Amino acid sequence: MTSLPLTGVRIVEVSSFVASPLCGLTLSQLGAEVIRIDPIGGAGDKNRWPLTASGESIYWTGLNRGKRSVTCDMRSQEGQRLVQRLITAPGGGVLVTNAGGRDWLSHAALSALRPDVITLQLTGTPDGGAAVDYTVNAATGFPLITGPADHNAPVNHVLPAWDVAAGLYAALALVSAVRRREQAGQGAEIHLPLSDVALAISGYLGYLTEVQINGAGREPSGNAVYGTYGNDFVTADGVRFMIVALTPRHMRDLVRVTERTAVIEALEQALGADFSTDGDRYRHREVLNALFASWFAEHTAAEVEETLRTSSVLFERYRSFEELVTGGELDTNPLFSELDQPRIGTYLAAGLPARFDGGHFGAGAAPLLGADGAAVVRELLGSAQADIDDLIAHGYLGGPPE
Repeated sequence: MTSLPLTGVRIVEVSSFVASPLCGLTLSQLGAEVIRIDPIGGAGDKNRWPLTASGESIYWTGLNRGKRSVTCDMRSQEGQRLVQRLITAPGGGVLVTNAGGRDWLSHAALSALRPDVITLQLTGTPDGGAAVDYTVNAATGFPLITGPADHNAPVNHVLPAWDVAAGLYAALALVSAVRRREQAGQGAEIHLPLSDVALAISGYLGYLTEVQINGAGREPSGNAVYGTYGNDFVTADGVRFMIVALTPRHMRDLVRVTERTAVIEALEQALGADFSTDGDRYRHREVLNALFASWFAEHTAAEVEETLRTSSVLFERYRSFEELVTGGELDTNPLFSELDQPRIGTYLAAGLPARFDGGHFGAGAAPLLGADGAAVVRELLGSAQADIDDLIAHGYLGGPPE
């Protein structure tokens, strides 16, 4: 892997929090030069949890690996002009931002400086309003069907799924726009509302369509897998497993290894059901759960794993993050490699999940905030050191970190 796919592409990122930085990280892993520009002193996510014992943000460094960091006074006209010049400099001309409502950072303002500029603005709502993952999720309907079936209040997710999806959509959109510009010389103005990402995926997966076609939405189903068979079970030693039977073969094997063949056949006859079908497995999931639960309760976790490994049944033991890390999986997975992150420490960091020619693209350590300002201005704009010193002295460009 001597040549990274996006080598030669430069992205300027004026962003914070999850979606926009994740877009930049993804492009960086693919070989793009990504320059993150923050206000002097850092944006609102600089100290976001989790933190190290010394107060350094593990979160910030995780999403900004492999980037270069510049800080500018973006409230002053001089600082705004400097950012505009960095975005539209030769060899670049690509901006991703979630900093909405800034006329000087708009596509119209930037395209006046460079007609083929590509801008992608992440917003909360289609009209440019503010929203975050948790507020967007509240409006989609998912919290009302998440959690136990008898729970009468919404349950928020912990994973910022819409932010993650938006960040990856943003990376795809920017790569597509760069490709078009290479072919036709045409710039692009891209808007990506977080709420539209959530609505689109909700539609693709049928959550919105079933209401429109069938007249009713989905009911909460706890840990069951909607429309087929899956549930969690507890072993004799208190370990919990998630079991999924997506196909008739999975179901046959689950019945076989749990020694429930005779009772399942009798149950099918009594109910007039066919458990080789997704629908009947889901409709009668409660009685199936009771039958299988007794088998799990009679066996230890080790016995359950040993037995299920002889079958096609899809299963996994529930693990905490601590168990995942201490279990050694990261040490043996080529996705992870050792990273020495200044001010954080040395740890195993994930690269790009997609394998190219058998290997993973990674990204280096995250920069110190503002560490690359002078070098970036010198390289992109050809500024003399005296001019750079003057920008720093007047507070328009952040100086090197202490």
